[in-house]
Amino acid sequence: MNQTYPYPSKRSLTYGRAMALASNPSASAAGRKILETGGNAVDAAIAMAAAQVVVEPTSNGLGSDLFAIVAMNDALYGYNGSGKSPAAISLAAMKAKGYDAMPDFGIEAAGVPGAVRAWADIHKKHGRLPFKEVLTPAIEYAEKGFVLSPTVARLWAMELEKRKANRGPLYDAFWAQFSFEGEAPKAGDVVTFPDMARTLKSIAEDGGVAFYKGTIAEKIEAFMKKHGGFMRKSDLATQETLEVKPLSLSFEGAEVWELPPNGQGISVLMALEILKHKPTSPDDGKSAHVIAEAIKRAMTDAAKYVTDPEFMSLSPEDLLNPDYLKKSSDAIGEEAETVRYGNPLDRSTVYFCAGDKDGNMVSMIQSNYDGFGAGIVVPETGVSLNNRLLNFTFEEGHDNCLAGGKRPYHTIIPGFLTKEGKPYGAFGVMGGFMQPQGHVQTLLQLLRYGRNPQAALDAPRIMWTGEKDLVVEEDYDADAVKELIRRGHRVIRPPHDLDMGRGQYMLYDRDRKVYIGGTEKRCDGTISVTE
Repeated sequence: MNQTYPYPSKRSLTYGRAMALASNPSASAAGRKILETGGNAVDAAIAMAAAQVVVEPTSNGLGSDLFAIVAMNDALYGYNGSGKSPAAISLAAMKAKGYDAMPDFGIEAAGVPGAVRAWADIHKKHGRLPFKEVLTPAIEYAEKGFVLSPTVARLWAMELEKRKANRGPLYDAFWAQFSFEGEAPKAGDVVTFPDMARTLKSIAEDGGVAFYKGTIAEKIEAFMKKHGGFMRKSDLATQETLEVKPLSLSFEGAEVWELPPNGQGISVLMALEILKHKPTSPDDGKSAHVIAEAIKRAMTDAAKYVTDPEFMSLSPEDLLNPDYLKKSSDAIGEEAETVRYGNPLDRSTVYFCAGDKDGNMVSMIQSNYDGFGAGIVVPETGVSLNNRLLNFTFEEGHDNCLAGGKRPYHTIIPGFLTKEGKPYGAFGVMGGFMQPQGHVQTLLQLLRYGRNPQAALDAPRIMWTGEKDLVVEEDYDADAVKELIRRGHRVIRPPHDLDMGRGQYMLYDRDRKVYIGGTEKRCDGTISVTE
């Protein structure tokens, strides 16, 4: 079927008493099913998380990390389900292997998976249905098959092409699981993952005990030892989900919430604080310049200082110092500048959110980092490992320098909104280092310019990628683009829309007890509602 769309189209807002939003229709359907059977927002979100590893494996897997903000009975909870680096890895060990930077793919790039542990821990605290029932949709997709959506099919072909040189025993299980006679499946194909189904069943039965301490952990360790990797069963056994206090900032009549480091969410709050002092308007070149420069300053500071909190030389409070950020705002000039440290690159993630009839909401995100992650699958398990250690630097003395037993600078960031202390909305824009940039731009659309959630997501975006380089979507105002060029930005047009972030917004109308949802036009974004 032809997948081109020559004419502009419009999505309307979606309303519902309960809601599940995801970048993939099968994942959204999993959330709706759980809501309809009496599950709460946490049950629905975890059902979508498990389903996503099956139906959108190009962005996450059983080897993923996960972050979440949960609003339950009007209280906010933050969860950091990121994994540490293996205890045995070190700068010296990597240099002894001949590396001067972390490799993009392969056995060394994999960090300890945190998502499965987080599913079980968050559900234990907040879930309503039995954990086994919550994972049923994902198991059925893996065992009986799911219909492949168009965007995932596009990503699948691109990811296999990117990894075509990765051959040999280390990668055999990856190609056996994710290619079909050497090719990516097509949109509309029915796909099954029998190994993944068996592992999901195990997780559903024991809450991940075998995954982290039993037979699956042993298979991961054996695979690592066979191929010279660093991860061991002891690394998996000590994985824990951290309950953290979300950070907030008042902006344009709402409170914006992000999780603290090791995630990069703090850079969103830093950029918004900078922009408090700078008036902006939509479709305006000068405003686009100011937004880009604010994002640039926030992200370069985050790249320098954000890592595992135990290793940070500055605290979150230091980075959010209003006086410092006012100076950063004042430093924005009339022309584009080069700022040290930042060099964002495109990566892959899935974001999803859910709200139940009681007004409870979950903002959740999980990722293997770069598409299929490390490009390796542990045989007989269906576990595709992340390549999150790629975010470490080899710069000695840097806060985020590679070390064993350390959480790296992390890109995935769920967002949340409150008004007058009450939960107001869950949001996120996935896409590696585009994520904070997507948060800032969609929040400006929603809170400063008064757009509705769908229009906020539909608005054209820019993405700073380092130096004075600025990727600008094709539908950005032509006069604004000319103004950016005049101010010294090197404007680059994206080859496709998949790099520019893929988001979801869900707001809660407390008076009517109704959710208002917007979903992403740049992917197969779907909102499932219940009555």
